Amino acid sequence: MPESRVNARSDATAGGTRKKSPPRQHAAGLDSAIKLFEQAARTVPLPAAPYPIVIADYGAGSGHNSMRPIAAAVAALRGRTRPAQCVLVTHTDTAENDFTTMFRGLAEDPESYLRKDSATFTSAVGRSFYTQILPSNAVHLGWSAWALVRLGTVPMPIGDHIAVAYSGDDRTRAAYARQAAHDWHEFVAFRGRELSPGGRLVVMTMALGDDGDFGYRPLFDAVMDTLQELVAERVVSADEVKRMTLPIVGRRAADFAAPFAPSGRFEKLSISHLEVFDAEDVIFGQYRKDKNADAFGTRWADFCRFTALDDLADALGDDPERRLQFFERMHAGIAARLAAAPEQMRIPVAQLVLEKRQSG
Repeated sequence: MPESRVNARSDATAGGTRKKSPPRQHAAGLDSAIKLFEQAARTVPLPAAPYPIVIADYGAGSGHNSMRPIAAAVAALRGRTRPAQCVLVTHTDTAENDFTTMFRGLAEDPESYLRKDSATFTSAVGRSFYTQILPSNAVHLGWSAWALVRLGTVPMPIGDHIAVAYSGDDRTRAAYARQAAHDWHEFVAFRGRELSPGGRLVVMTMALGDDGDFGYRPLFDAVMDTLQELVAERVVSADEVKRMTLPIVGRRAADFAAPFAPSGRFEKLSISHLEVFDAEDVIFGQYRKDKNADAFGTRWADFCRFTALDDLADALGDDPERRLQFFERMHAGIAARLAAAPEQMRIPVAQLVLEKRQSG
């Protein structure tokens, strides 16, 4: 499955899928992450022309979450280079990702870096970032937004919830925590090989607050209530709901720092910036302005449709009509429940900058 399923998904139809622009709820925290990426672009060691500057986008999905950041980084780089020095951007995701949609968006979206810099070129790698996917010492700047929330392997079905953060089963929670720690360790280790000396990687992903809260509680409550309604109406079975699992995790600040202990370095990388904070709920902010409860519910239901419903529908098999019915009923149920009692979502976010030692 794509590593970036959290950021943009397809809108299912009876005959297959049609692509839509993803909702922008995951703009939460994006502006501050872009500033970190711009700062990295201003300070990272660069190769001499004619060698290209290499930017890697880890977990690209549709490319939506990387267009603005990479455009901003290229603009910052142009303050240090001649316009003719090439920039090569490599978008990575698993082979199942829809790279056709990604390349179309990069060519057509006004925010795309390809529309802003004629000496910037694009490519893709269809392999999981939990292994080495680019040459050693080749990447000058790395970017990853939201993809690390997804586990590389699902340890087991959760059973009592769709998200392990809200499971009451200690064994299940421990298994997911071990997998999350392993995935982060592997991601960092292989980026340590790929980054060039002095290279920098900016990561933004979902986190856990100091109290262990994953956030999004009203949304998850609406999802679970709607699922129980569909069970009662025999749209789905109770066994199917038990198999529905979102392979997502949040991490505490200490979890991100763990591979670097005790020396502060791992695979020649160190953390130069680490922050966990509650990002703004832009949907609730809009509701405060317009008091439109229906729009509030619909926006969050749209977000859930793009980020979660495909994963849940995997428990139903491949019947396109049944999946479409599931998407439509879930969207309507989530929207109605949230519209009935609009509530601000807590959105814990982590932002990190990893830097590779230049020598030694």
